Amino acid sequence: MNHILKYFPELNETQRNQFATALELYPEWNAKINVISRKDIDNLEVNHILHSLGLVKFVKFTPGTRVMDLGTGGGLPGIPLAIYYPDVTFHLVDRIGKKLKVAQDIAERIGLTNVTFQHGDVGEVKGKFDFVVSRAVMDMGDIVPLVKRFIAPDDHNAIPNGLICLKGGDLSGEISQYRNKVLIDELAHYFSEEFFKTKKVIYLPL
Repeated sequence: MNHILKYFPELNETQRNQFATALELYPEWNAKINVISRKDIDNLEVNHILHSLGLVKFVKFTPGTRVMDLGTGGGLPGIPLAIYYPDVTFHLVDRIGKKLKVAQDIAERIGLTNVTFQHGDVGEVKGKFDFVVSRAVMDMGDIVPLVKRFIAPDDHNAIPNGLICLKGGDLSGEISQYRNKVLIDELAHYFSEEFFKTKKVIYLPL
């Protein structure tokens, strides 16, 4: 918890307990179902939980905001964000049922009431959302056409509704067709750990 509290000292007792429990539950589940690389599970707090919370440094969601986490896997970034934002609703979607089962179990056991889950393809999702978030799921050129129809027209946040992705590495080719609209924020501006040197938030209003 040291890394999380270093950057988010404002967390209340409930949130601190939820993060602490999640940090215990993910390794337990990962021994049965591989939702995080076995080589990387020891870096859970920084490389996965804190990475997910990078979105908080980029934008503060207002209460009532609706967010879809596309390709959530075991609940990242959706579960850490749902802990941080108890007044925001998160709809976690994934095609792999066993990974979604992990996310559901962890959410239930830490007492999250602002998350829903859907097993299946994004084409089966119904409803509108203020933002779609994803963490290293697919190229921008593939994800943008899939999620455009989900973005609600009414804006309630400091930035217009759209797509927010957590990514790393060289993204120049991937974002070239959106370069006049896309905004890139370096997570190294907020987090000092080595892991974040190449990690970015990619935002595209839709």
